[in-house]
Amino acid sequence: MSTPSDATAVTVEFPVIESRALADNPLHDPAARALPVILPPGYSHSGRRYPVIVGLTGFTGRGAMLLNDDAWQPNLAQRLNRLYAEGMPHAIFVLPDCFTRYGGSQYINSGATGAYEDYVIDELIPWVDAHYRTIADRAGRAVFGKSSGGYGSMIYGLRHPDVFGAIACHSGDMAFELCYAPDFPDTCLAFTKAGGVAAWWEQFAAQVKKKPSDFKALNILAMAACYSPDPAEPLGIAFPMDFATCERNPDVWARWLTWDPIEMLADHADHLRQLTLLYMDCGVQDQFNLQFGARQMSKRLTALGIAHEYEEFEDNHNNIQYRYDVSLPRLAHALATE
Repeated sequence: MSTPSDATAVTVEFPVIESRALADNPLHDPAARALPVILPPGYSHSGRRYPVIVGLTGFTGRGAMLLNDDAWQPNLAQRLNRLYAEGMPHAIFVLPDCFTRYGGSQYINSGATGAYEDYVIDELIPWVDAHYRTIADRAGRAVFGKSSGGYGSMIYGLRHPDVFGAIACHSGDMAFELCYAPDFPDTCLAFTKAGGVAAWWEQFAAQVKKKPSDFKALNILAMAACYSPDPAEPLGIAFPMDFATCERNPDVWARWLTWDPIEMLADHADHLRQLTLLYMDCGVQDQFNLQFGARQMSKRLTALGIAHEYEEFEDNHNNIQYRYDVSLPRLAHALATE
């Protein structure tokens, strides 16, 4: 008798989903997107149901990038093969594409980018449950990610405890005063030099090769598109600072802070209490000061009596996929199994 080809290794599928939530989005980004799905060893012949773990990529990323070949680190499929061989419980992994022309969506709804939270929560999750043998319940569902993906994971834990029972946040955006505001001066200089934000964007979009020096401004542009859309402003985006003086616009900044996980915590603490696992980590040399935000979040979680795990490690923000070796087994063990 022959052994099924997926008996000892994962298989990856790339179904394409036509999204109603993303149809007619403001940036005219594609509504039809591939959704990489990593099925566990033996899925095709086991007949059992599996928990689902959703993986969110960082800024400028899309789900398929977690499957990129790397000379020095395994991609997610290769990592899962090893983790499963070491005893990690099996799960179905799904990797959404929430990329926008500005580099990312922060996995939330915005009038300047599109309804990406609706896309993930109201479309992708039900679609996966309908097309794969899942444990279609919050107890059998988790979300993880790094950087903007870590932010999205934390936001979904705060806002959707009915959907996810466990989360892992790696170096996620939080404490906005520390992680975003330091880039405001350089962003003001870039926009002013170009003749305004619309002119800067036109110049950036026209570049065949993007310059690393532009990415501070791109990041602030993208974050403003997510946190403070305003149809009356150029590009439909309000900014939390005056480009000429870099003075803070308090009304717009207040809108940003409503999306800061640390500021959201007070009103959503009970949601995080419902999680089976809340895992966070961050490198102690993070270039975006995210270790300080993570420490603040952990401190506030402790003060509120919310169970969580927080770890720091000797590294910065880049190329820390190896931390998934820590979080993914924790998530898999925390989820319900059939």
